[in-house]
Amino acid sequence: MGAHSVRYSPLFLALGLCAGCALKGDVRKVELQVQTLKTDLERAEAARAAERDSLLAAIALVQRTLSAQQAYLVQMRGEVKTDMLALATQIVAIQELTGQSQQRLTELRRRLEERAGQPVPQPLDGAAVPVGPSGNPAGPGPEQMYDVSLQQFRRGSLGTARLGFREFLRVFPTHQRAADAWFYVAETFASESPDSAAAMYESLVKAYPNSTRTPAALYKLGLLAEQRSDKPGARGYYQRVIAGYPRSDEANLARDKLSRLGT
Repeated sequence: MGAHSVRYSPLFLALGLCAGCALKGDVRKVELQVQTLKTDLERAEAARAAERDSLLAAIALVQRTLSAQQAYLVQMRGEVKTDMLALATQIVAIQELTGQSQQRLTELRRRLEERAGQPVPQPLDGAAVPVGPSGNPAGPGPEQMYDVSLQQFRRGSLGTARLGFREFLRVFPTHQRAADAWFYVAETFASESPDSAAAMYESLVKAYPNSTRTPAALYKLGLLAEQRSDKPGARGYYQRVIAGYPRSDEANLARDKLSRLGT
């Protein structure tokens, strides 16, 4: 029994050593696995943190963008309200001017009717009294209408003057001052609506080619063309003034314009 115990002791010792080595190896493997798992967890946590930071940055950017857009909308609403208020003010002003012009025209008509209704002195030789287009005795009606409209023009009341001249042309389309009235209608548009002025000047040139106002209208058309930077068109109008009305004052002005334009 004692001999067997002595005989098997090294074997048990070797087995114990092997078991101890195996246990240490397993422990090492577990430690490595734990270390790997810990590293993976740290990496995953770092990735989540980076993703979280990226998401927070994106949210902050969206919030800043929304804030900027909201501020822009508030500003735009304020500008729109301001523009609408200005537009409404302009509309009211236009309505007031229109009402004033209509009132002045009505007053002009009333005065003319009152003057037309005054008795006309009878000729001493018993000759018949001339009758105007309306059937009333012909008197200074056209001249008065023209003079009153011209006074309004010289005072700067362009809208009233325009209405007066147009009424003159409606009632007395063949009067000797019709071309003058047409010219002044164009003049009332010159500063506020150049296109309308140009159309009126063109109509005057076609309707009254022999009028003393025609070279002035052509010269004005040249000036309007220069304002539009249309030098060829301006040259054409100035050349028409010189060719068609060489002795007019506008012809000398047109020659000077042509020399400045490099013709």
